[in-house]
Formats: sequence, C-alpha cells, structure tokens
Amino acid sequence: MAGNRRALALVSVPTPEVELARSLIRHRGQLVGNRQVIEAQGRSLLLYYGVQLAGKWWRPLYWKRVAALVPATVLAVLGAKRKVLLAVEAEVVALSAQIRAQAAPQPVGFGGLTAELIDAEVKDWQRFHNRRQIASSTGLCPGVQASGERSRSTSVTKHGNPRLRSALVELAWRVSRSQADYRPAQRARAVLSAAASAAGPKKKAIVALARQLCLDLWRLRTGRASATDLGLHLAAAEAVSAQ
Repeated sequence: MAGNRRALALVSVPTPEVELARSLIRHRGQLVGNRQVIEAQGRSLLLYYGVQLAGKWWRPLYWKRVAALVPATVLAVLGAKRKVLLAVEAEVVALSAQIRAQAAPQPVGFGGLTAELIDAEVKDWQRFHNRRQIASSTGLCPGVQASGERSRSTSVTKHGNPRLRSALVELAWRVSRSQADYRPAQRARAVLSAAASAAGPKKKAIVALARQLCLDLWRLRTGRASATDLGLHLAAAEAVSAQ
C-alpha cells in the first residue's frame, strides 16, 4: 500500500466459545427489548382508556388495579399481553441466573451479569496494547473538529460497539454510588451530587467515569493491576451471588 500503514485495519475474529457466550447474552438483551415493547403497548392501551400507571402494569400488584379500572374487553387484550410478558420474564430470569453463575467474583457494584456482558463484547482484552486503543474502542472519547490552527472538542464519537458503551455507562452509575475509595468515582460524585449542576456536566462526568472504568477493567483482566491497586473494593461471595 505504498507504505500507508493505515490503509488496512485489523479485525478481531471471536473464537467459537466467545461467540457462543456473546450470543447467549445478546439473546437475553433481545428478550428484554421485546418485554419493553409489549409493556409500552399495554401502557398505551391503558392511557387510551384514561388509566395511567408508571410501573410494570403486568405485575401482580398493578394487575389488580388494572382489572378494576378497565372494561372486560380491554382486560382480555391486556391479559393476552400479560401471558407473553410473564413467559418472557421467566426466560430472562433463568438466563440472567445462568450468566451470573459463570462470572468470577467482581468488585462491589460491578455485578456478574454486567461483567460477563462487557467481557463478551470486548472478546479479548489482550488484543489492546495501550490506553488509547481500549478507550477508542468504547466510542466514549470526545471527537475533534479542526480547521487550520483551530480545533475544538466535540461530543463523544460513539464509534465501536454500542452494547459495550451502554453497559459501561450503566456500570458507571452503579460504581459512582458503591465505590467510595475509587478516585474516578469520587470525581464523578463531586459533580453528580452538586445540586446546582446541570444535566450537561453530569452526563460528561458519567461518560468520563465509564471510559476510565473500561481502562481499569483492561488493567484488571490483563494483570497490569489489582483491584486493590485501583482502589476498588471486592465483593464478598454472598454479595456477588445476590447481585
């Protein structure tokens, strides 16, 4: 390619074992998405008849209220949707337990399910050789607009794996509440706890924490650092099984 080292890019091909694990986790995610769609359909139908419920209307506590508020014909339609939701929920619970059982003990707030999802989407932590590679793969790095001598940072690039990015942001919110000695979480809490802080700074703080968490997970998974080195408290065996 005439010396152009950037003309081609390496593609990481997952092993059959990694692909199987990822397929199981993605199947669970699809079921959760299907559950949300049917829940929204039920709420829409309830709103059409003047009933507004913020919670999961198909759960036993809410279902008793629904039965007393809507006509029998509408209740029959909702009942059919509820049967599907209960079946999907049972499958999600079973898959979640199966995935958690495969996870090793995690720091407090990480959770076996989230850890397995992140590991499956990353595929191989060893393929990253520096901080820039792993941070870039998350799509949580700010973009840059440049013209001549002028340049400015823009919003995050959102390149890479959207499932990984979503899991890291979700993990960042939990870690911000559960890891008192983790310095990136301390910096994020200083912004998140400020009453006068707007949504923009809070969002930036969570994104920065999610990006740093991915870097520290890379250090943990590749043996570059221990949880103690990073200021992360490990969960007790009972706490991990309960997550």
